[in-house]
Amino acid sequence: MMLGALPAGLAIGSGGLIGLVLGVIGGGGSILAVPLLIYAVGMASPHAAIGTAAFAVAVNAATSLGLHARRSKIRWPCAIVFSAAGIAGAFAGAAIGKATDGQKLLAGFGLLMIVVGIMMLRTRTQPDHPSPWLTWRTMPRLGPRLAGLGAGVGLLSGVFGIGGGFLIVPGLMVAARMPIAEAASASLVAVTAFGIASASSYAWSGLVDWPIALLLVAGGAVGAIAGTRLNSVLSQRRDLLARVFALFVIAAGLYVTSRGALTLLA
Repeated sequence: MMLGALPAGLAIGSGGLIGLVLGVIGGGGSILAVPLLIYAVGMASPHAAIGTAAFAVAVNAATSLGLHARRSKIRWPCAIVFSAAGIAGAFAGAAIGKATDGQKLLAGFGLLMIVVGIMMLRTRTQPDHPSPWLTWRTMPRLGPRLAGLGAGVGLLSGVFGIGGGFLIVPGLMVAARMPIAEAASASLVAVTAFGIASASSYAWSGLVDWPIALLLVAGGAVGAIAGTRLNSVLSQRRDLLARVFALFVIAAGLYVTSRGALTLLA
């Protein structure tokens, strides 16, 4: 796709908005990538938008992972088991996504956005008991739960080109009884792994627009810096902002679903 000044600016702006949301709220921004690429930047192919978004999500997650690894302890054993199972799911999901009609994929993506928004509206509770570590002794109990949930989330990530952090975090909290702060850090390992797997599959089929992907990443870096600074200013209202954003995601999901469904009916 040859980029003029307007599409390039829109790609950078879209990345900036995604990074801003991630910086202020701490998650959920990547769910906007595909709709922004299609309806704002003007990418004609839903499949190319998904592949491009998957690459940008992987790069942004890897950058965040590097920052988190420096300032907090990451539960690597749990993250690795979850991610390893999810990589297989992501490759399978990417194959399903590429074989699915683009408009059906968009309609499904819109439904997923609605589910994500509803999940974000729910209040997360902290576990009131110690979180077990993954060891040879706890592997028979924790391993299957981590692998099963990882494979399922990886599948969705591959189909729709999303990071899946909104599912990975509660998945790790359920499977390994992690506190939300530890789950958020460990989730970046899985988001990076799933994004690389999905983007690799789409890129192999020529479904990643590299110029747009790089602009999205560049905009995301600037937005993340601004969002992180804004986070400290708005720290007392972050929960309210998260709920407003969740309602916006639900509304956007309804729009994307209706557009995809109307195109199929036309």
